[in-house]
Amino acid sequence: MNNSSTYCLIMAGGVGSRFWPLSTEENPKQFLDILGTGKSLIQLTFDRFNQIIPEENIYVLTNKDYKSKVIEQLGIDSDQVLCEPQRKNTAPCIAYATAKIHKKDSNAVLLVSPADHLIINEAQFFKDLKTGIEKAQHSNNLVTFGIKPNRPDTGYGYIEFDASEGSMNSVATVKQFREKPDYDTAKQFLAQGNFLWNAGIFMWSATAVIKAFKTNQPELFEHFYKGIETYNTDAEAEFIEENYAKAENISVDYAIMLSLIHI
Repeated sequence: MNNSSTYCLIMAGGVGSRFWPLSTEENPKQFLDILGTGKSLIQLTFDRFNQIIPEENIYVLTNKDYKSKVIEQLGIDSDQVLCEPQRKNTAPCIAYATAKIHKKDSNAVLLVSPADHLIINEAQFFKDLKTGIEKAQHSNNLVTFGIKPNRPDTGYGYIEFDASEGSMNSVATVKQFREKPDYDTAKQFLAQGNFLWNAGIFMWSATAVIKAFKTNQPELFEHFYKGIETYNTDAEAEFIEENYAKAENISVDYAIMLSLIHI
């Protein structure tokens, strides 16, 4: 795997409200040693991706209030911590990070992941990531990862895939994303056999996702790409502060992924 143009974006801006009171707004779950390993969730995530992606290619997307905590726990350069001036969900911060990295490396392939996943079978996970990178490198595919469900869980969103193209363990076209269901609907999903839990992990080339933003979210595209010359300069922070305030509060799933699904 050629890693020189592979980048990782770790999303770590959430307040971890579902873990309150163990998690707090000042010290959310991604910075806690939830598993009793001696490392926080974000440290475990960083170490996992650092096995296949160079440290200097790993960026953390977080709220400005957590910048010092990220640097303290990961020991990365401050330029690798991209801060949201406001919480505006995942689409604005991904648009920002993608533009910044694309200016640096036009061949960039981006892995986008939350900071708080527990991965038991890392060997299989790395195989799946390699497949995702290959798909993203050689096409305009936007790749999303699903988790094989082992129970009718109502706490996850679901991905319905085209069963005629693949199985639980292969690559297939996404037919639709489904919101967190009630219990009976979740049981139906499992019985149907072509539904996965939505992992919230994505893989795509910077070029492909920029095209998707331009086509499906022209206003969001305009906010973050009109000032491309400011990225990686002293003018970047002021530009991002101004345009974050104008950006819509929207997830990347709704901003571009749903727009690409044709049933």
